[in-house]
Amino acid sequence: MKQYQGFFIDLDGTVYRGKDKIPAAARFVRRLQQNQRQILFVTNNSTRSPQEVAENLRVNHDIDVTSANVYTSAMATADYLDQHAGQKRRVYAIGERGLKDALLNKGMQLTDQSPDYVVVGLDRNVTYEQFKIATLAIRAGATFIGTNGDTNLPSEEGMIPSAGALVELVRYATQQEPIMIGKPQKTIIEMALKASGLKKSEVLMVGDNYQTDVKAGINTGVDTLLVYTGLSKPADIKQEKIKPTYTVDTLDEWIIENTNN
Repeated sequence: MKQYQGFFIDLDGTVYRGKDKIPAAARFVRRLQQNQRQILFVTNNSTRSPQEVAENLRVNHDIDVTSANVYTSAMATADYLDQHAGQKRRVYAIGERGLKDALLNKGMQLTDQSPDYVVVGLDRNVTYEQFKIATLAIRAGATFIGTNGDTNLPSEEGMIPSAGALVELVRYATQQEPIMIGKPQKTIIEMALKASGLKKSEVLMVGDNYQTDVKAGINTGVDTLLVYTGLSKPADIKQEKIKPTYTVDTLDEWIIENTNN
């Protein structure tokens, strides 16, 4: 079993299930911390700030981390734009505070007037007017970007529409394919690697969903660990041609050696 310096870890299904704790995940993170491994929680959720994600982990899931340990699809989108936009920094964003703050933090100008880019993420208060502005801007030449393609979001009421459903509405209205940032696309992992300063060979992508977490690792050339505490099950993996690098029933099974000895 190869020893990795950095661990990119998914959240829902891997670290917790909704509001329910996965105790093995907290033990896993503590063992990583005790052995000086670098931890980055890589999430497709664009609505929360890294501070809010870290606070939720600390208060509700017994995981003592800070915002420096969090990398969201909103942050990846902002980093992508920062590296590609040049002087064209006018952005129209459909999204919540987490996305808009991330864009502002990278020097983007949020506007509904002649934007260079239209970014669509999850917005639980989105209006028809916002979709109209986004559609007209893209049809007028703005570059279309989606934070992530998740179709649904788990909630206490069931599976509700997520960012991918909103992105698809705009795609259908514009007939333009968006640049997608979040898992399973490699962009979010590439941006996370740059943010962490780690090489592909030094990182293990840990998640519960083959279609997002594992495929993101495969698409980027990063090794993957699939844990069977969430969405994907062993029967699902048998049907996949490209397997995860490793699979475990619980994160308690993953051995972390102290490389300082």
